[in-house]
Amino acid sequence: KPAVSFGIGDKRIVFTGGGTAGHIIPNLAIIEELKDYKIYYLGSNGMEKELVKNNPQITYIEIPIVKFKRSLSPSNLLLPFKLIKAINKTKSILKEIQPDLIFSKGGYVSVPPCLAGNSLKIPIITHESDLSIGLANKIIAKKAKYLCCSFKSTAENYGRNAIHTGSPVRKKITNGNKDIVIKRHKLTSKKPVILIVGGSLGAQAINEVIWNNITTLCKEYTILHIVGKNKTNSNINNPNYYQIEFASDIENYFACADIVISRAGSNTIFELLSIHKPMILIPLPKSTHSRGDQEDNAKYFEENKLAKVIEQSELNINKLNNEIKHLLRNRNQIIATMQNYKNSRGNAKILELINKTIDN
Repeated sequence: KPAVSFGIGDKRIVFTGGGTAGHIIPNLAIIEELKDYKIYYLGSNGMEKELVKNNPQITYIEIPIVKFKRSLSPSNLLLPFKLIKAINKTKSILKEIQPDLIFSKGGYVSVPPCLAGNSLKIPIITHESDLSIGLANKIIAKKAKYLCCSFKSTAENYGRNAIHTGSPVRKKITNGNKDIVIKRHKLTSKKPVILIVGGSLGAQAINEVIWNNITTLCKEYTILHIVGKNKTNSNINNPNYYQIEFASDIENYFACADIVISRAGSNTIFELLSIHKPMILIPLPKSTHSRGDQEDNAKYFEENKLAKVIEQSELNINKLNNEIKHLLRNRNQIIATMQNYKNSRGNAKILELINKTIDN
């Protein structure tokens, strides 16, 4: 059982969401701006526990999870029974906490707490990062007071209780210091700095194209490459190439870069948008591991002149070099377009909705 301790009148919020960093980091961006609240986080024994457990502001409570497999798996037949069990378990936890609000970041981890909370008449706010609404949020949004959306068109198309808030962005992202990275890697070249980042696990397809063409790229650019855990390439030896597995201070690498080449996860691209950083997006292709959300996100950003996009199937050095040169030539125009985009950082609007819901 959770270690619950609170005084009369304390306001309490339960956060939930997990499985990937995209369902966790936006929650942390909101939590760091909440004052005078007791914060609980309901999640699995996965990534969210690792990211949250050392935060003294948060009481973490592990709950049973129910994950739907996109493939035709016999295990899906057991889902209703597992879900009922998870909801009942989560309901007993919520009864003990007695929260004023549940804030969900979507994903399968969020479903049991939100369904349990709805049965206890606890107000729910959920947030959808992607252009297309995920399966979990399709279920949760029907029970929620508000469906907060990173993309304006998502809110417009869903209607009902949907509001365009933008994406929660951590404070530290807007306070990056490029001098830290310059000193760390002893950067001395005056060439444009290109940062390549493939998400929390890296992106092997992108890594391979960079490595196979590193001599060509390093003739014109300084390359900072975040390759992913256990993916460093010991065969690369070029004075203008720097590789690391993971950056705990990604904000400093963003600040150092003239251009960022990235996957199109919503969390990352809205962080880049909030600091007006020109980007080339190579979305994760639709497959059994992706419902195509990155492709949708990337297409929206390109249509709104916020990014250039290269599909992974079309990725080659000529196309990559052409897009890099385009961004460098049109850098000021692209930055101006980013500066004019409304709700690139959704924290204030989301906090307003949280306070409004609890006070009512």
